[in-house]
Amino acid sequence: MAKLPENFLWGGAVAAHQLEGAWQTDGKGMSVADVMTAGANNVPREITDGVIPGKNYPNHEAIDFYHHYREDVKMFAELGLKAFRTSIAWTRIFPNGDDDQPNEAGLKFYDDLFDECLKYGIEPVITLAHFEMPYHLVQKYNGFSDRRVIDLFVRFAETCFKRYKDKVKYWMTFNEINNQSMFNNDFLMATNSGLIFKGNENREAAMYQAAHYELVASAKAVQLGHEINPDFQIGCMINFTPLYPLNAAPNNIMLAEKMMQRRYWFSDVHVNGVYPDNIEAYVTRKGYRQDITEEDRAVLKAGTVDYVGFSYYNSHTVALPEGKSIDDDLVPEDLIAQNPYVKVSDWDWPIDPVGLRYSLNWLNDRYHLPLFIVENGLGAYDKVEEDGSIHDPYRVEYLRAHIEEMEKAVELDGVNLMGYTPWGFIDLVSAGTGQMSKRYGFIYVDKDDDGNGTLKRSKKDSFDWYREVIKSNGENL
Repeated sequence: MAKLPENFLWGGAVAAHQLEGAWQTDGKGMSVADVMTAGANNVPREITDGVIPGKNYPNHEAIDFYHHYREDVKMFAELGLKAFRTSIAWTRIFPNGDDDQPNEAGLKFYDDLFDECLKYGIEPVITLAHFEMPYHLVQKYNGFSDRRVIDLFVRFAETCFKRYKDKVKYWMTFNEINNQSMFNNDFLMATNSGLIFKGNENREAAMYQAAHYELVASAKAVQLGHEINPDFQIGCMINFTPLYPLNAAPNNIMLAEKMMQRRYWFSDVHVNGVYPDNIEAYVTRKGYRQDITEEDRAVLKAGTVDYVGFSYYNSHTVALPEGKSIDDDLVPEDLIAQNPYVKVSDWDWPIDPVGLRYSLNWLNDRYHLPLFIVENGLGAYDKVEEDGSIHDPYRVEYLRAHIEEMEKAVELDGVNLMGYTPWGFIDLVSAGTGQMSKRYGFIYVDKDDDGNGTLKRSKKDSFDWYREVIKSNGENL
């Protein structure tokens, strides 16, 4: 069997708004993440109208990576990381999103961070938009519901590409852009497109239009990035959650197929530069996405991506409700069924390692581009023992099982895989719940859900395990 390539990008992944903190430091503006309160399992985060005194906004301080990055990157080097996936906070560069000039202090922070990574041989892997749109653009334009936001994003991307063209090779445009296919979820709509609904708007129609503008913005950025540095590798980033039919009933088989189409047309456009026929037929029938021009179509065709980055946490299972037709107006959330063959996490997420191999095969067969697993991990409660040790065999078990399936996909199935960066390898604020107690990391950060703690960093048992995995290039699990 073939082994993983020698240049395989073993790493770890985070996002600026979930770890940097320093939300008003050195000229940073307010992002949509800064108006999201803490939630909990099955308790949604509240998106407030500005920052309201007395509310708990966990992203404001997060783990204060902004002031701890040098010591943290040193720990990342000790872990053996070859790649560090993070994002550039749009509001550090353009505090309002539409400022005349970029903020030099924000640009310098990322200069210093990338220099620190490169000093240890750690390759930065950078997402441009990771759930942190400037709040000013949300208020002024309702995010990407307005075509004018395209050029504001492209200017941000151009500023970053030019500034860091000799420091960053691997880029992604929009994080988990397809999350908004769950258009009834306020959090997913606000964080992806900056859309906040206040009335009885047609959410699905608004999503298709906003997503189109995002895809045009992404394609323009890809074109521009390749002009600035032809060696750039610029990818898309999707949340890949395969949808299985509950059973072999033909209607459930067809339902799963239709739901996969509704979730993954975003990456079809990123990769192929055209909308798939099934989505063209759907939006035409529904009368959605009225503003699409021939120029837009040309831009999409010219700005296709170099690789497909994706997150994989779990699979889902779907079943057609009694009395419903596949061609009815179906709400994705209402179709989820419990898979009797998989266990679930403390946050009720299915645990399905084989689903990762399935996902790699599906994406490889569909897109014929290099793939990059840029998120994978287990959110769990960790206990600090009296001697300070943290035993997390459940995390090792989860990751080991997924890496084994990843290696099968490469070695047995011929999948072209660039790297693997597990999510939240240092504890951070959970995007979905705003909790610190939903921990993913190999590195523990002393902070609780109420914001109390010393922020001291310490190693969990999984730290030494993952270091050995990287050192052995995946041979020793």
